[in-house]
Amino acid sequence: MSREQALATLKDKVGQEIHESPWIEVTPERVQAFAHATGDHQWIHTDHERAARESPYGGPIAHGYLTLSLYPMLRGLVEEATPIFPGVRQVINYGVNKLRFPNAVRVGSRVRARCTLVQVEEVKGGLQLTENCAMEIENEAKPACVAELIMRLYF
Repeated sequence: MSREQALATLKDKVGQEIHESPWIEVTPERVQAFAHATGDHQWIHTDHERAARESPYGGPIAHGYLTLSLYPMLRGLVEEATPIFPGVRQVINYGVNKLRFPNAVRVGSRVRARCTLVQVEEVKGGLQLTENCAMEIENEAKPACVAELIMRLYF
């Protein structure tokens, strides 16, 4: 698919939900790996026994930024073999607006991403997409994370 074809397809989808990911579990191993990668070893994330005793959540929770970092994977942006659109060579995270974390993700919970296309613009060599995304927590009314995500697709 060419950039022009993708632009035409996407312009027709502005205002529509364009993605709902499968549910994935936020495992203790993923939380520990994120803690090691970022140096954020706060007990609320990594000490299961203390979090069970002292946390208002009854156990450890995922880092807010871990939740945010799951969007590219759950949005389907990282698999080179299955690009978001045929012909896309590269997807770049360009920015995040209106980021909020209204609910904590308890370790062991399942989350999924739902995204609505807000805007599509032409940029040199590609397209810029703006999407309103929510990271939902299974069986919870409030999402874990809401954000306006901006990405660039290069063809």
